[in-house]
Amino acid sequence: VQLQAFGGGLVQAGGSLRLSCAASERTGSSYVMAWFRQAPGKEREFVARINLSGNTYYKDSVKGRFTMSRDNAKNTVYLQMNSLKPEDTAVYYCALKTSVLSPVYSFWGQGTEVTVSS
Repeated sequence: VQLQAFGGGLVQAGGSLRLSCAASERTGSSYVMAWFRQAPGKEREFVARINLSGNTYYKDSVKGRFTMSRDNAKNTVYLQMNSLKPEDTAVYYCALKTSVLSPVYSFWGQGTEVTVSS
């Protein structure tokens, strides 16, 4: 499975961006897709995830600002990011795991850079 993420860019604080991630194929009946991010000099961290039914879970610091959604027909997920802050600056990666029971995301996209200026 190949994942392609896009939609990053430069935005001022308070602005919005929408990231997209397309999977090359659908894998299994219970796959989960997620967004992670890695800021300069920091470890990669979880941001949000969504299962096949559309149930979502978010990192506390993005709750109420970020919304993850998916289009199963297109094997694509989206991350709508509103009220962006400079601390949201990072390379954002999408990832996929084939089972909700698995702790491991087996497939990763190439990353898309988000820069939020103050």
